[in-house]
Amino acid sequence: MRDAIYVLILISAPMMIVALIVGLIIAIIQALTQIQEATLTFVPKVLAMLVVLVLTLPYMVDQLTSLNNRLYDRIVHIE
Repeated sequence: MRDAIYVLILISAPMMIVALIVGLIIAIIQALTQIQEATLTFVPKVLAMLVVLVLTLPYMVDQLTSLNNRLYDRIVHIE
């Protein structure tokens, strides 16, 4: 279970960090221009997260495959 949580953190961290950075940039721009529109942050965050998802998808699949293989090895060695 610990290994699965660690892998979950590893594969979700890039998208969460990008969402945080884009959100902060948009919040600063909104504070400077005094435009307080809630939907203004949604579209850039989604687009940035989609780009990061496409770029990091091979890494995510590799991490999940590695976890899966480790779990299968542990299951095989249980007697």
